[in-house]
Amino acid sequence: MKNGLTFTEIENSLTEGSKLFDEIVVRREKLIKESREVISLSSNAIISIHSSEMKEAKRLKKLARERLTALQHVAGSDLTKYLLTPEQEFVECSVLIALSSNEEIPSRRKLRVSQNSYILGLLDVIGELKRMVYDSIRKMDFGKAERMFSIMQQLYVQISPFAVYDHVVQGIRRKLDVARVLIEDTRATVTEEARRREFITALNKLSDKLGLVS
Repeated sequence: MKNGLTFTEIENSLTEGSKLFDEIVVRREKLIKESREVISLSSNAIISIHSSEMKEAKRLKKLARERLTALQHVAGSDLTKYLLTPEQEFVECSVLIALSSNEEIPSRRKLRVSQNSYILGLLDVIGELKRMVYDSIRKMDFGKAERMFSIMQQLYVQISPFAVYDHVVQGIRRKLDVARVLIEDTRATVTEEARRREFITALNKLSDKLGLVS
């Protein structure tokens, strides 16, 4: 006791606080370290998709889901911000697998991620779809190219109203700006390719006509 005051209760409370903060630090470090594995697995799944190795992509996605679920338990309700990036990557690979398998885009609830992660992850998908469009054109699969471009546009249209929530979903306005540029670039390529195909078709028809005349 000093000056008639006791510090016992304060010391006990500070000791409890120290233990609590130490535990939070340990969880935070675990999240930062192990979230890299989720990001890596999801990224490799996307690479496998572009290589048409769907079985491997799904295997990697399953592993990413398992790791992410474990990290979500570690994060609890107070450290969820450290899950934003790994969840975004998981959303991106999951949506791409679904689209490549001609399946519906999975919902947020099905993927078990936060609203922020889901929306930002969907925007990241647009960049990967651009790559799919270009790959499809190179492989002369124009039907797939047009389908993927259509999905790019639909995603942008549906998500663009969320730009007003940039102060809540940080980074969404920037990602929307990037997505808009990607779509315009892809539109130019798709339009140019369509015109080229029309020109070739017209030439072939003319050649057939001239051949018949001769």
